[in-house]
Amino acid sequence: MKPFILNRNLAQLALLQRIELADLKLKKIRKLFGRYLFSKIFSKYLVNVKQLSENYTNIMNDEFKTIQNFIKDKKNFLSIGAGIGGLELLILKSLNDANISFIEKNYISNKIRYGWDNLNKEGYNDLNQLDQFLQINEISKKRYQIFDFDEQKFPICDFDVLISIYSLDYHYSFDIYSTYLKKVMRNNSLLIFDTIRPEYFKRIFKGVEIIKEDTRTVHKSKRIVCKNFL
Repeated sequence: MKPFILNRNLAQLALLQRIELADLKLKKIRKLFGRYLFSKIFSKYLVNVKQLSENYTNIMNDEFKTIQNFIKDKKNFLSIGAGIGGLELLILKSLNDANISFIEKNYISNKIRYGWDNLNKEGYNDLNQLDQFLQINEISKKRYQIFDFDEQKFPICDFDVLISIYSLDYHYSFDIYSTYLKKVMRNNSLLIFDTIRPEYFKRIFKGVEIIKEDTRTVHKSKRIVCKNFL
């Protein structure tokens, strides 16, 4: 697969969003100098853009494979917390008739923090860079829309597939979006996201299927596909 096209700013942002993209040298630097200097300086000027692009492409391709069977012949997608949009780029490349609405933060935290955030105050994204990433990788602007989370003007339509990889219920509470999701999911809509509490969602949805288990992380998260609110 041809690697994604990234410039240095996009490579830095991808690194902040996916710390596993850091090589051993960068990980040692982050540990030595702290996350603030790492996010502001070292993540930009010491990153190998070409290598990071290749790594990011491979990781996104692996993510795509976990959902590939669930998106066949689907057209209307919603993505929550997409980062710079690598997974969504693969969806748009593979489905010529697909379109995606993005809901994303437009804020780069001064210090990288990982963990649960009930209010969704943290952010590691730039909507202009998300837009740029899609365009330089040859996606027409007619095929996507970008919505700023903080403006609370979310798209209202029936979505076939709703995706939130390592975002919804992973870094902040599912409840932030639950009312909205009920408005835009119909009976055959699929909601795909990562969680550490899959059993909880069996009380919320009629159908819950585990499609991936991540045993490499501290959280031991599971990727689930949900359909039909109870």
